[in-house]
Amino acid sequence: MEKNQTSDQMMDKIVSLAKRRGFIFPACEIYGGFGSSYSYGPYGLALKNNIKALWWRRFVTDRDEVYGIDGPIILNPRLWQASGHTEGFNDAMVDCKKCKKRFRADHLVAEATGEDLEGDLEKLNAVLHSGRVVCPFCGAKDWAEARFLSLMFKTEMNGIDGPVYLRPETAGAIFVEFNNILDTMRPKLPFGIAQIGKAFRNEIVTGNFIFRVREFEQMELEYFFDPEQEWEPLFEKLLSEQEAFCLDLGLPAESRRRYQHPQEKLSHYSRKTVDIEYTFPFGMQELFGMAHRGDFDLKRHAEFSGQKLEYFDQQAGRRFVPHVLEPTFGVDRAVLAALLSAYQEEAVGDKEERIVLHLPFKLAPVKIAVFPLLKNKPELVAKAREIYEDLRSSYTCEFDDNGNIGKRYRRQDEIGTPFCLTVDFDTLEKGEVTVRDRDSMQQEKIKTETIKDYFQTKF
Repeated sequence: MEKNQTSDQMMDKIVSLAKRRGFIFPACEIYGGFGSSYSYGPYGLALKNNIKALWWRRFVTDRDEVYGIDGPIILNPRLWQASGHTEGFNDAMVDCKKCKKRFRADHLVAEATGEDLEGDLEKLNAVLHSGRVVCPFCGAKDWAEARFLSLMFKTEMNGIDGPVYLRPETAGAIFVEFNNILDTMRPKLPFGIAQIGKAFRNEIVTGNFIFRVREFEQMELEYFFDPEQEWEPLFEKLLSEQEAFCLDLGLPAESRRRYQHPQEKLSHYSRKTVDIEYTFPFGMQELFGMAHRGDFDLKRHAEFSGQKLEYFDQQAGRRFVPHVLEPTFGVDRAVLAALLSAYQEEAVGDKEERIVLHLPFKLAPVKIAVFPLLKNKPELVAKAREIYEDLRSSYTCEFDDNGNIGKRYRRQDEIGTPFCLTVDFDTLEKGEVTVRDRDSMQQEKIKTETIKDYFQTKF
């Protein structure tokens, strides 16, 4: 991330780059947008998929004891009663009487007074009506009464009486499939169940791009273990794996920190919760989280469903409800953090400057861009196409013959492409191509017959 810039300047540059280069667009822009919703363009989708693939490999594919599932977005509404979401998943909202804008009451109070009054409706209203809180939009101090509003999106389903909900988290689908994983996979404790998927929360969203949106993706792992096992080393191991994943994203250690929730702020089911926070331009904020959820979820779903959700240890002859650790990751926040950490503005010579995304190779949407030196020379274009077709079987490649070479380099720098390969007249005469490195901007000639071996060593 470029230093010595204000929060607004840095975010404006990231938003501009994201739209200009096909990473992320405001959704429904032709209709004036829609409630802080965003569409991922071709390069943004590729970046997001690369992040999910890296996570899946680190936490699922490379581990023998973790099993993946893909549960539905609309689940039995009794699941949300059991988890406490139906009654307790809400935020205190307040409306400005003058401009009619709606805000998170606790956020307004915290910004005005420094007090954390989340969940205390009486105290929130007292502060709001004391004249100390100013509307961020119009400057008025005339507030309606703050009240709790559910964060779950309601919908209807044919054949079901009453509302059903879009899931506010992916964990619910994991817990209700616990017995099915036991029956089909016969795992030994400790073991995990993982899922990547969409979740929906009807929150008040106040900018900061894709950091907080109502429709988002989660990468979650529920890791079950014997409650008689010492859990602190397991907690630390998974937390360290989260930090290792930060390095996969290109986030240096100095850009993040651990924040342990104080005992009095823990969720009722949690024995310990630690956030990994990242230095976003708008402040140090949660990127990933890690929680010890105890046996709350399995016991609640057993109570509401009437089904036993237990593990039988044949060797010890014990039957018990496992406890669970939950490392959770936000895909959209990971995308934003990766873009911020990769973004640089660099001088090129005395008068020129380039914008470049120094994305880790595994995250880059395009790995190799192939250029013909001149678009109007059919023999160069044909040879470039031949090399491109050969490379694309092994790497994500892009063929680009639009504009001069300098402009193509700048475009690929902004996309984060690690290498550009140019086919010129030396290719036809000497069998050589020019490869340009994104990070160093150094160029070197290599023989056409060594191209694949060359990139194999680079990647």
